[in-house]
Amino acid sequence: MFHEAARWLLDLVFWTLCSVIVPVLITLWCSFQRSRRQVLRRDIFRKSKHDWHYTDLFGQPSYCCVCAQHILQGAFCSCCGLRVSEGCLKKADQHFLCKEIMMRSDGRARSSMPHHWIRGNVPLCSYCVVCKQQCGTQPKLCDYRCVWCQCTVHDDCMLDCLKIEECTFGEFRDLIIPPYYLSTVNQLRKDKRTDYEKIVPYGRKHWIPVIILANTRSGNNMGEILLGEFKILLNPVQVFDLSKTTPAKALQLCTLLPCNAVRVLVCGGDGTVGWVLDAIDEMKIKGQERFIPQVAILPLGTGNDLSNTLGWGAGYAGEVPVEQILRNVMEADGIKLDRWKVQVTNKGYYNLRKPKVFTMNNYFSIGPDALMALNFHAHREKTPSLFSSRIINKAVYFFYGTKDCLVQECKDLNKKVELELDGERIELPNLEGIIVLNIGYWGGGCRLWEGMGDEPYPLARHDDGLLEVVGVHGSFHCAQIQVKLANPVRLGQAHTVRLILKSSKMPMQVDGEPWAQGPCTVTITHKTHALMLYHSGEQTDDDASSVSEQEHVREQTDEDV
Repeated sequence: MFHEAARWLLDLVFWTLCSVIVPVLITLWCSFQRSRRQVLRRDIFRKSKHDWHYTDLFGQPSYCCVCAQHILQGAFCSCCGLRVSEGCLKKADQHFLCKEIMMRSDGRARSSMPHHWIRGNVPLCSYCVVCKQQCGTQPKLCDYRCVWCQCTVHDDCMLDCLKIEECTFGEFRDLIIPPYYLSTVNQLRKDKRTDYEKIVPYGRKHWIPVIILANTRSGNNMGEILLGEFKILLNPVQVFDLSKTTPAKALQLCTLLPCNAVRVLVCGGDGTVGWVLDAIDEMKIKGQERFIPQVAILPLGTGNDLSNTLGWGAGYAGEVPVEQILRNVMEADGIKLDRWKVQVTNKGYYNLRKPKVFTMNNYFSIGPDALMALNFHAHREKTPSLFSSRIINKAVYFFYGTKDCLVQECKDLNKKVELELDGERIELPNLEGIIVLNIGYWGGGCRLWEGMGDEPYPLARHDDGLLEVVGVHGSFHCAQIQVKLANPVRLGQAHTVRLILKSSKMPMQVDGEPWAQGPCTVTITHKTHALMLYHSGEQTDDDASSVSEQEHVREQTDEDV
């Protein structure tokens, strides 16, 4: 009896251990295999000429370009659009070429290139260029797409003559930098020649190549998606991630392109635009004025006041297709934007400290809005992962604005500050903040200088060499102005603004970059002009002032032409 009980107990222990150990061993084995696959996948990604991105969830039914089976786990190339299952990744990398950003030189100049066809996974609602019927309707790997001109063709319509036909680069031929152009430029550089203008006939008659500069950390983190979509439509060499490549380095591509023809699309907030404009100023210092590009904006930040002023909208959330964005860039008009030098000289210290120097595109302010920006910046530095949404960012701004309404940290500013406009002392009323404007919009979409529009004030312009100076009574007054329930205190317009902070420490900001400043003298003078692009098709405000401003831009463009 005792032996049977002991045997029963041993069996129980054995099976209990098996029920625990076997799942653990299986889990460890699966983890090992998963880690092994990840190492192999990363090794393929690192060595490959494709821009692979791994995914286990495709947005639409996708089929492997190697085995033609439905993909559950796999990868896609953000440049050519090739899609493969995980098991076929190595074979696809060996047998399928990605977009060739520069053609291999064979000793002769080229002015054309053949189509580069990829089979299957054609875009939704695409039509065959031969029979004009819809492509990709069958639940399998079918039909072809050219990675350059984006035209699609049925399997049955893919004739031999079409396979050898020259690619036209499609709708965006005037924006794309052709691979044969770069190969010719490379040959000229080897011959120590820089007369790139002679290559233009191999490009297009009305060629306006575009360079994409995307900040993947701006706003709601849409930059990563946009990078892939632009690489599909353009040459990947003209698409840059600003988290990996600085604007100064990316803009050197302009020196290999025709003079006064390049357009730059900045995908980011106002801070990113300022970063790019600073890099363009460096090009001027290097003597590269003839290669200066015109700048368009795709707003991804929180405020986007400069983008709003130039007609590109208050924020982008994917509602407009990338194709339409490129069309807007092609159709945009060139204008000028004033850029200002802000010099902050600290009092005391026997002038041993160098003055702080900033470049201003939008506005300078001292008071409650600078305090909100300073608190927001400090909070974002502590927990950057929480600030990935434009809605959350604005909610944090609202919280700090409400807090300041109760605390009033910037009260009696008029007793602490002296203001001079073009050398003339201005008597200040009871204020908590002063804002110096270069552009029409402020605070995420408010036309501050015009206010409610109940008084006939001249429009704020960004190209007249004048600054608009206004005052606010506090955070609550700022909120009233934004919802058109109040007007600002208009202090005047000037070519030069000087502000003297006599005592205490106050929050200041230049284009959303805040800091706490002690007694000092702030001097704002004109620095230079930037060449921008204005999108006249975007109505950002429904009042008459917006319409008038657009008419002024058209008149100015006609005069420039």
